[in-house]
Amino acid sequence: MAKLVIVALTLALAALLGAARGSAGPVQEVKLIGSVGPEFTISLTDAQGNPVTKLDPGAYEIAVTDSSDFHNFHLTGPGVNEDTGVAFTGQVTWHVAFTDGSYVYVCDVHPSSMRGTFTAGTPPTTNPPPPGGGGGGGGGGSAVTAKTKLLLTSGPGFAITLKTAAGKTVKAMRTGTYTVVVRDRGRIHNAHVVAPGYNRRTMPLAYTGTQTWKVKLARVGTFRFLCDPHVATGMKGSAKVVR
Repeated sequence: MAKLVIVALTLALAALLGAARGSAGPVQEVKLIGSVGPEFTISLTDAQGNPVTKLDPGAYEIAVTDSSDFHNFHLTGPGVNEDTGVAFTGQVTWHVAFTDGSYVYVCDVHPSSMRGTFTAGTPPTTNPPPPGGGGGGGGGGSAVTAKTKLLLTSGPGFAITLKTAAGKTVKAMRTGTYTVVVRDRGRIHNAHVVAPGYNRRTMPLAYTGTQTWKVKLARVGTFRFLCDPHVATGMKGSAKVVR
């Protein structure tokens, strides 16, 4: 009889524990609603239609309606990079996890007029750069030499950069013949280099891929790099060419 009582109590306790676990259920996602187009509008709201400005960290379901084939809805931030694509129209649902940080949603084709931001939790603070940092080195003290392999990257977002293979931004270059790996990452972008005695671009515009250029810089001046269709929106940069 004692054994039967112990077995019964054990089964009852197991049932109670199972019920307790079951009552917790899966983590519930908070639903958000994203929209872009058909006109020059982009938005992110909660289920009640309120614009999203600040969220708690956690799991979210985002239902996005893209109503234009010349806009896109691109959401980026810590741990998140979701994009409907410019040519796409229709509805998509994303399941994301927001952590402490700042997030941006934007139409990549019209980033200056179609964008929004919000924060999740408490974004980490960033320290300001030290005074006098980031100089371009007009005197050439920090200039790279022709032995340095360079990477020129255009896209896929609205950014174009010139960096060393180690990831350092190039601000000044000594004269010489450089090996520049050109990475064209956007069908709506190109990569165009204009420098003393040199002028070359990736083409046609819809091209994407990687090329290696030999760029001879025989005299001082300015090494300019840009995306031709979006130079007015800031897709450009330059480096001094020094002796």
